[in-house]
Amino acid sequence: MLWRAVREDLPGPKWAGLFAEYWPHYRRWWLKDGDGARPKYLESRRALEHHMPEIVPLYDTLCDLAGGGDQAARFLSFYCPPPYLSGCSQAIWTGEEPVLVRNYDYDPKAFDSLILNTCWQGRRVMGTSDGLWGLVDGMNDAGLAISLTFGGRRVVGNGFGVPLILRYVLQTCETAEEAGRVLARVPTHMSYNVTVLDAKRKYLTAMMAPDRAAIITHAAVATNHQENIDWVSHARFTATVERERFLLHRLTLHRDPEDTFINAFLRPPLYSTAFSVGFGTLYTAVYRPRLQQMEIRWPGTVWPHAMDGFQEGGRRVQIPGAA
Repeated sequence: MLWRAVREDLPGPKWAGLFAEYWPHYRRWWLKDGDGARPKYLESRRALEHHMPEIVPLYDTLCDLAGGGDQAARFLSFYCPPPYLSGCSQAIWTGEEPVLVRNYDYDPKAFDSLILNTCWQGRRVMGTSDGLWGLVDGMNDAGLAISLTFGGRRVVGNGFGVPLILRYVLQTCETAEEAGRVLARVPTHMSYNVTVLDAKRKYLTAMMAPDRAAIITHAAVATNHQENIDWVSHARFTATVERERFLLHRLTLHRDPEDTFINAFLRPPLYSTAFSVGFGTLYTAVYRPRLQQMEIRWPGTVWPHAMDGFQEGGRRVQIPGAA
């Protein structure tokens, strides 16, 4: 896989170039059920205005850079997108310098492979891109880090794709408490577990769903289920319970030092090579919000990034099992 790290403080030619490159692929995905299966532009925009009004001016700017087309604008709203599933494990190591660690398990053919560093609307944000302005994990200059896992339920409803919700949290929140309030009120189209860690060492996990109120917990670990197992075959296939139990043991019984804990994400049962069925581990991310640092890790490789000293570049990585 070819990864890129791109910094552009304000939306401009770099972002427009990325959109032009990725849009044909995203358009096929967005329209896979037909144009009529996706909400119209006015419905999508009104949903953004109602639930995330602070970022509507940013949305308008990005739509203009994307060419101002109807389908592109609807896609960028992230409102009621096609269903998509992922694996993923995430946990907070609660040592002297708290760290948010996550594995992202997904199809490599449907992934941006892109780290963005932006200062949109005056807030610097760094993280792993999805949909070119959504994020699957990230951190802001207030020291708030965030990550998602699929919640293990098949219910689909009216709401936003969760990567845009993560972007919204990082654009508008500074603490875990503020993030929890946002995650409790913004509707999601599928079930996800979102974990946040702030610079004051506070953390929470929100279990979000389209058909019931979000459950805000003090959990330091999230895999691919919520309070109960709703989708038994998916739970067995992804070993979600086993991965959760493994992480809890590492945090409570073994009390691993930081490096040992992080390295566990690069080995089974957390690390997966099941790419033939779409859920292999694409990367491990490490966020140190108090230090304003992140790392993307693969077996034998670490790619560090700093919020202010961010270096653009590329990295070609051979991912086991993803040929």
